[in-house]
Amino acid sequence: MESTEHLLIELQEQETEIQFTTFDHEIALQVGLAIISEVKSRGKSVSIHIERNNRVLFHYAMQGTTPDNDEWLRRKCNVVKRFEMSSFRMSNRLKDREGNLESIYQASLLDHAASGGGFPIIIKNVGVVGAVVISGLPDHEDHEIVVSTLRKFL
Repeated sequence: MESTEHLLIELQEQETEIQFTTFDHEIALQVGLAIISEVKSRGKSVSIHIERNNRVLFHYAMQGTTPDNDEWLRRKCNVVKRFEMSSFRMSNRLKDREGNLESIYQASLLDHAASGGGFPIIIKNVGVVGAVVISGLPDHEDHEIVVSTLRKFL
């Protein structure tokens, strides 16, 4: 339990740290391309979705992904937008609780996935305006790639 508490603190600190002054179409493109480059360097593949204010700014499915990855993107993105936190933080918040998104928050599991890989786009002094989401790797790795990539753009 204690390790989950420490992880939750770390994940919340990431959201406090990774905040932008602006996030436009060009930044979304550069972030998406940087994720592709990082994932390729690891010899893996993911699907990527970046949106701001419910508008898709970037979407790409690397060779080796399936339409199921797009479904995971949509569901993870919905968690980020509804709860204004990373989908990995929500996943870990649920670990010590009896229940899931549906039983605790009445969030349909058909439309929400508390699984690593979705991270909020936070504008300083504004709040959450969108999400960067990837799908295709284990939860912690999806999350780590998004976080490490976003840090490069601060």
